[in-house]
Amino acid sequence: MTEPVPHSLIRRAMVLAAGLGKRMRPISATTPKPLVEVGGKALIDHGLDRLAAVGVDTVVVNVHYLADLVEFHVTRRSYPRIIVSDERDILLDTGGGIRRALRYFHDEPFFVFNSDSSWIEGVKPNLRLLADAWDDEGMDVLLMLSPTVSAVGYSGQGDFSMNGIGQLMRRQPQRIAPFVYAGAAVLHPRAFADAPADEPFSLNLVFDRALDAGRLYGVRMEGQWLHVGTPEAISEAEAAIEASAA
Repeated sequence: MTEPVPHSLIRRAMVLAAGLGKRMRPISATTPKPLVEVGGKALIDHGLDRLAAVGVDTVVVNVHYLADLVEFHVTRRSYPRIIVSDERDILLDTGGGIRRALRYFHDEPFFVFNSDSSWIEGVKPNLRLLADAWDDEGMDVLLMLSPTVSAVGYSGQGDFSMNGIGQLMRRQPQRIAPFVYAGAAVLHPRAFADAPADEPFSLNLVFDRALDAGRLYGVRMEGQWLHVGTPEAISEAEAAIEASAA
């Protein structure tokens, strides 16, 4: 494999902020989930600040539900530069939303960040862990993974197992997988080859294609993942943050 791309060379990212936030109701009836606050800061700002801290200078943010509120909020930032990808006409799901925005990434690897994903950092910033592990020759997708049992606000059965070189396998039926996708990744635009344009599809389609090609990898994150998907998870995340600072 080639030398990893230094983090300073992954200068662009996409934040997925177009979802309906159904699990966050009743809060999301009037506040889009990306603007829900944890620890006094909107979820999307937690993500944008982390991206800026590792040298990302341009971020594409897609909008659909309560789009005016999200667009107004993010375009007030001075850094990183925000490009709004407008999905008011049709909600394209995670994969379709990225597919529409590919022209902004100039055929180079980029970060992807779920707006409801946050975490307590470990020794090394997790986005830097991702970028330092990226191998442009051998990978199409590199996922940040949390141990399933330690994730805050998550009650599922996990997503992946991982071999000794970081290649991923999907969870087997009726089993609990050791790792769950923690909502941040590095992707290359080639992972979307032949993907439908302006049609909704899940990012899982891209993950599975990369898996079948042996080009889906993962990095075990440091610290603790905070999955803020429901109103109850807000207080759980804030309690975990407070405990980590004690």
